[in-house]
Amino acid sequence: MPIQSFNHFNLRADRELLGKLRDFYVDVVGLKVGPRPQFTFNGYWLYTGDLAVLHLVEAPDAPGAGHTRHGTFDHVAFSCTGLVDFEEHFRRMAVVYRRTEIPGTDIVQLFVKDPAGNGVELNFASADA
Repeated sequence: MPIQSFNHFNLRADRELLGKLRDFYVDVVGLKVGPRPQFTFNGYWLYTGDLAVLHLVEAPDAPGAGHTRHGTFDHVAFSCTGLVDFEEHFRRMAVVYRRTEIPGTDIVQLFVKDPAGNGVELNFASADA
């Protein structure tokens, strides 16, 4: 009964924050809005390639942009290419980010926060730089 792979993560937000989250993950992170089943509630499925890795769900009772985060969720991580292009993209969009290098590895990481304060980690092989 082993887990085979990561499927998706889901964020719930009110309508205003939902649009900001969609725009962030599309315009800043680079996911694409794609097909979504005809649920009885609003939302978006965001894709990397053919995988719907982020489900955004409108929930009127969900926290808004001013909500203080509760729970244990810290961040989601993506494997990426194009480190130099990402950093330039972040500078053009005035996105605040933090860059780190993992000691003893060739991995460079960029960390950003989405409009709800959730962490997003982008991982690059340093040879990609």
